[in-house]
Amino acid sequence: MAIAVRDDTKGLAGAEKPLAGNLSWLLAQASHVMVTEMTRAFEDMGVAPRGHCVLSTAQAGEYTQKELADMIGLDKTTMVVTIDELERAGLAERVPSTTDRRARIIRVTPAGKRAVAKGEVVVEEIQRDVLAALPAREAKGFVETLERLVEGRLSTPAACSRAPRRRS
Repeated sequence: MAIAVRDDTKGLAGAEKPLAGNLSWLLAQASHVMVTEMTRAFEDMGVAPRGHCVLSTAQAGEYTQKELADMIGLDKTTMVVTIDELERAGLAERVPSTTDRRARIIRVTPAGKRAVAKGEVVVEEIQRDVLAALPAREAKGFVETLERLVEGRLSTPAACSRAPRRRS
């Protein structure tokens, strides 16, 4: 019985892997698979992973929709749609700011706080499962490295005439 051997540029069947080493594609693929897995896990909770991110960030302080969108990396339209969905579900509400009467703060309702707590368990379980594919030391280093990239070099998208679409 022959044993399949992998190298950096070929898959198990020996076919060329043209995207091997393409950091953008690797990160996008990993993100897409994790988001679909989280979406499936969140379905019974009545909230999507994006909504969970908004809720968990909103409960950390008094933030406007714009501030939350900037913190999470959502465009204005997507944020409005997400907040509308969260309001309809009774998980968040728009309330007047205590410091700027023109602004609305996104407040997480008690039901929203319960959803965040349940969601954190789901996120931790999926992350633990995904990272279990790596030795513990590598997993920790991988997450720390991604955090440094996202907080540093990859913290701000480049301005471009036609912004790339994010996968939904």
